Amino acid sequence: MGLYIRKQARAKVRRRIRKKISGTAERPRLAVHFSNKNVYAQLIDDVAGKTLASASTLDKGIGKNAANVETATKVGQAVAKKAKDAKIESVVFDRGGFQFHGKVKALADAAREAGLNF
Repeated sequence: MGLYIRKQARAKVRRRIRKKISGTAERPRLAVHFSNKNVYAQLIDDVAGKTLASASTLDKGIGKNAANVETATKVGQAVAKKAKDAKIESVVFDRGGFQFHGKVKALADAAREAGLNF
């Protein structure tokens, strides 16, 4: 029963966040998601409905499949590098209903250090 309520609460927060933020081609949305095993990050243009760049622990060169602070940092660096390659410097951060703490903060800080502005 607790898991169901927690998922509902996160979905509610996610909807509330998504009402306020939207990505464009000039300033896409950096959406993050965490499963039990993997970390995912995407740069999304909501106007066109397209993913401009993405990175995850499933990509080669990131390392082991694990959803922890270490791999979140690597994914943040990888998505920032792909954004630079796509000539994207500024993004809107979408934490996806997760608290800005731990893995989410590590991914965001790594992306900032690698050159993304948000």
